[in-house]
Amino acid sequence: MKKILFIAVLHFSFLSFAQEMTTSDALRYAIENINGTARFRSMGGAFGAVGGDLSSININPAGSLFFNNNFASASLTSYNNNNSANYFGTKNKENYSTIDINQIGAVLVFNDKSGSSDWNKIAVALNYDNSNNLDNRFFVSGVNPYNSISQYFVDQANFIANTEFNDYQYDMGYETYIINPSVADPNVFVSNVSSGGNYYHENFTTSNGYNGKLSANFASSYKNKLFLGINLNAYFTDYVSTSRLYEYNDNPDNPNTQPTVREIVFDNELSTYGSGFSFNLGAIYKLNDSFRIGASYESPTWYRLNDELVQDLYTYGNSNVPSGDENRYYAGPVFVFPTYQLRTPSKITGSATYIFNKKGLISIDVAQKDYSNTEFKNTNQNDFRVLNSQLSTELKNSYEIRIGGEYKIKQFSIRGGYRFEESPYKVDVAMGDLTGYSGGIGYNFGESRIDLSYSNSHRNYNQNLISSGMTDNARIRNVQNNVTFTYSINF
Repeated sequence: MKKILFIAVLHFSFLSFAQEMTTSDALRYAIENINGTARFRSMGGAFGAVGGDLSSININPAGSLFFNNNFASASLTSYNNNNSANYFGTKNKENYSTIDINQIGAVLVFNDKSGSSDWNKIAVALNYDNSNNLDNRFFVSGVNPYNSISQYFVDQANFIANTEFNDYQYDMGYETYIINPSVADPNVFVSNVSSGGNYYHENFTTSNGYNGKLSANFASSYKNKLFLGINLNAYFTDYVSTSRLYEYNDNPDNPNTQPTVREIVFDNELSTYGSGFSFNLGAIYKLNDSFRIGASYESPTWYRLNDELVQDLYTYGNSNVPSGDENRYYAGPVFVFPTYQLRTPSKITGSATYIFNKKGLISIDVAQKDYSNTEFKNTNQNDFRVLNSQLSTELKNSYEIRIGGEYKIKQFSIRGGYRFEESPYKVDVAMGDLTGYSGGIGYNFGESRIDLSYSNSHRNYNQNLISSGMTDNARIRNVQNNVTFTYSINF
């Protein structure tokens, strides 16, 4: 009879299943890295009042007016992620590299030399940037003296038992002997992983994907003093995360011949794909030939996303179970969730640039972004009510500063940059501040140009091994080392 009840609950779960999301899922799209051309990256992305680079229109759309000719560029980047993990004193390192064409675009420049209008220049551009490369991997291992990952399934089962919301993980945990109804109260579920501490954990996670941004740009200048621009941006995202979580314990068997689970392997593969839209408005004012100021606004990005999830669960070395059940396996189906919406926060940037003797420049951008305005939506707003409240409570208004410089020596250009971005969290233990440095060199052939940059950034953050039930985190230090090559041509 109990088995029939579990099957009935599982059947109903297919009708009302909802995915379990976290703050990190939102920040995957709300935080954008500094990508683009080698010149842009080598100067730390401080291009809000500089312009003259196809990636600069992502900061300020008016920047396309600082091209003197029709211009095109393409960029190739080598991405390197180095993750150092610390889990209850055990340290591990994982290094991962990929190569990708991360930027390609062109701009057309039209000059009105007749003098019949004060609006004397128009620029039209189309540019693609990989706004966020999502390729990464990390490995965590160590002995947790407090909690078993079985608490995730206990948490799921007790949530289901006390409400009409159902989750197939309830049946998954029961079929593999991880959970059972309590002897004292059959409506409360308990773990069959015996108590006593010292749970050895391993978690290996790989992710692959991108968040691409295609920008259509239009800009016009007034009396060669005021420069105005607008971007319409289309986003395309495809992300796959695969993780394997392992646990082992050698604690004494549970009393009263209750089942006892020794080893657990929990596999997850999450795929997220979809599209988005945003727009940018920007202005640059030339105070004189040496000094410019700029201001720009980037709207929220409105995403429509889809998730697919596959889970497999194994248990090994089970005791006090029927013969043949010492090892159990549960293969989950492919869950395709209903489409949902994600709105990331808007961004405001103020900029200033000083150009000296036509030989070099120094530039500074200051940007502000209120991450607490991040919001999930779908047809049933109650599905995300708790998560949206958490985003509003945990996240904050953050600032970013970018400083860049360039100096020309004949055909050569030498560049450097600095970037600092505050944590999006009010309590930055969850994710720390980001600090980055960059440098580069370029050579101008006249009609074409080549540029090379190197950028380094680092940030610390907490990584959950599982989304609920067990809240113990690994501390990860992520260091990114990226090399970008750009070829540009006037036409």
